[in-house]
Amino acid sequence: MTVTIVGAQLGDEGKGGVVDLYGDTADVVARYQGGDNAGHTVVHDGEEYKLSLVPSGAVRDKVGVLGNGCVVNPETLFEEIDALRERGLDPDVRVAERAHVILPYHRALDGIEEEEKDDLAAGTTGRGIGPTYEDKAGRRGVRIGDLLDPDALRERLEYVVPQKKALAEKVFEKETGEAFDIDALYDTYREFGERLAEENMTVDCGSFLQERIDADESVMLEGAQGTSIDIDHGIYPYVTSSNPTAGGATVGTGLGPTVVGQGEVVGIIKAYLSRVGTGPLPTELGGVEGQTPDYDPAGASADEEELATYIRDEGGEYGTVTGRPRRVGWLDMPMLRHAARANGFTGLAINHIDVLAGLDEVKVGHSYEFDTAEQSSAGTQNAMRSDDDELLTMPPTTEQWGRCEATLKTFDGWADVDWAAVAEEGYDAIPENARTYLEYVSDELETPIYAVGVGPGREETVIVETPDE
Repeated sequence: MTVTIVGAQLGDEGKGGVVDLYGDTADVVARYQGGDNAGHTVVHDGEEYKLSLVPSGAVRDKVGVLGNGCVVNPETLFEEIDALRERGLDPDVRVAERAHVILPYHRALDGIEEEEKDDLAAGTTGRGIGPTYEDKAGRRGVRIGDLLDPDALRERLEYVVPQKKALAEKVFEKETGEAFDIDALYDTYREFGERLAEENMTVDCGSFLQERIDADESVMLEGAQGTSIDIDHGIYPYVTSSNPTAGGATVGTGLGPTVVGQGEVVGIIKAYLSRVGTGPLPTELGGVEGQTPDYDPAGASADEEELATYIRDEGGEYGTVTGRPRRVGWLDMPMLRHAARANGFTGLAINHIDVLAGLDEVKVGHSYEFDTAEQSSAGTQNAMRSDDDELLTMPPTTEQWGRCEATLKTFDGWADVDWAAVAEEGYDAIPENARTYLEYVSDELETPIYAVGVGPGREETVIVETPDE
């Protein structure tokens, strides 16, 4: 059986905590897309582990797999494995031979291209993930399996590196160095290949996972980022370069769609919305200079700014390294309806309801009003409308989304309580007004609640249902 974990919003919904929560019953945890830009924090036996590439289950004595839909930086991979071993763990990590390799020139070009894109920049982490996916689609990538074959690796590098060097030097007029040196790259990545082979880490991902399933083992499929930054279903161009949606779980592992579809698909939701970067955000509270479009601090509502600051402070919505404030807003139901349809959720995990505790009232963007003044496609309008006045799901383009204004629904707030005691006592111990809020979300998405996060710790979660039981 499979359980697929999917972010339902813009990423940072708390997926790693849910993987950790349900990971006890899984035998294998496989990531199906993304690279080392996916930050997961896992707490195990009182120890905190921060992972960006190694699947979360690897710290809990599960087999961790990086699927063929991932892009893998071998340097990051071995740094994380070595760090875990230094802390007394022995992670069992396998890597799909079909997964593509992030090379130094990808990281160099990532920074150059983001700088050149200016207003169209997606706000990448600069780790070479987008350029690696570009090379994958362009059939000029280097795969993990190539690292095991010296002749194939040399052939691939001799084909692609001159192209990348010319792009950097002649198009972007940038100096190049060792990141574009064929011999240096060959020597370094052959060593990575030798270590992968010595430690028996590479697999044919689809066959490996299917054999586990045939042996009645449980496989958890872990996505990074969130539905609304999926390259096909998100707010293009402010998106990631892969498919975090549930469809990506089959393409990114080699398991058949009927295998994934017969399992559970759990949508992870943050009880409010947060976002890093520019672009529309119809339910935004206040704003963040440099990120919120057309933001004017002098003209901002003092009440909204105070409320946004409260949610940021309670939810820790500040950059881990930079300390920069993230944009925050009320829950966006059209976004969630879009995610539920695109993923086919069988259950929901709703996190951070404790962050909203203490507010007199909590609002939700129930639907959108759409400015049709500049919209020429009547077919698009009609497809999105529930009646003549409101949209219940996200429009297909980011420009259309930017013309949407959220219609808010108001709920009575709930008190701040002993959330650890609530987690221990169960769902009925959640304050009544918070349960009303949760059940509204469940009803709107026609999907049951499996878990409710009431604090940052693994033990601060109300488990309503375990997916594979």
